[in-house]
Amino acid sequence: MSATSSANGQELLKMVGIHKYFGRVHALRGVNFSVNRGEVVGLCGDNGAGKSTLIKVASGYHMADAGQIFFEGREVKLRSPKDARALGIETVYQEQALCPHLSIARNIFMGREPTTVLGLLDQSRMNEESMEALASMGLKLRSPHALVSALSGGQRQGVAIARAIHFRAKLVILDEPTIALSVKEVREVLDFVRHLKDQGVAAVFITHTLHHVFSVADRIVVLAHGCNLVDIRTKDTTVDELSDIIARGTLGDAAPTHKPESEAAAAALAQQATCEEDTEAEQEI
Repeated sequence: MSATSSANGQELLKMVGIHKYFGRVHALRGVNFSVNRGEVVGLCGDNGAGKSTLIKVASGYHMADAGQIFFEGREVKLRSPKDARALGIETVYQEQALCPHLSIARNIFMGREPTTVLGLLDQSRMNEESMEALASMGLKLRSPHALVSALSGGQRQGVAIARAIHFRAKLVILDEPTIALSVKEVREVLDFVRHLKDQGVAAVFITHTLHHVFSVADRIVVLAHGCNLVDIRTKDTTVDELSDIIARGTLGDAAPTHKPESEAAAAALAQQATCEEDTEAEQEI
């Protein structure tokens, strides 16, 4: 079941029939995935569903073994994260890729530091622009000189997201951005995601926690065993229904815990059966 739409040229990222192998492990089995401009898409599923592998393909960390990737209507080949960043795709991983013992400004410009005519670091420019980037996310910190180690988990996520926005990202991929955060910090991160949308920046929100993504996502995609299970608008489903779908996708023929509230569960069951048939066929080879 698909809720995607590319009307009026709004489709930003489109991945078609993506396959990825790691030796004999078939991690992605013809996955289709898309994100529209300014849209927040929740990417969900249990451990081993293929979420991280899919976003690593989208961010250029892994190359797909089969399938096509389109960005802004043009087919592209993502051979490295540098290729993805050049298109405007930025990824914030669980580890955040921040250096805790460096300042906020140094972290925002890490690997892309501006220099003066003498070839020295342009510290004043980094300080000024880093504070502007944080302000654009609604994050108010006193000084660009503050060490990242002194920030809360939510503030660190804000710095990582602000870095992506500063370098003109069109799509920000957030890998488990609320993991191991307090309730207050989770709220901060969800507000950052809303700021992204307000600025017209698309986002992919990968998570195990449906309650977190439900409050900010326009659409939710569920994977199971490297296959598409559900693609549905948030307004057309519930947390309970998606939780049940994820459990069924993980546990095979486990009985649903409640009556489906939409066509999503039926579509998920059909997709699950197809994926399981493909898995069995591969095991027989």
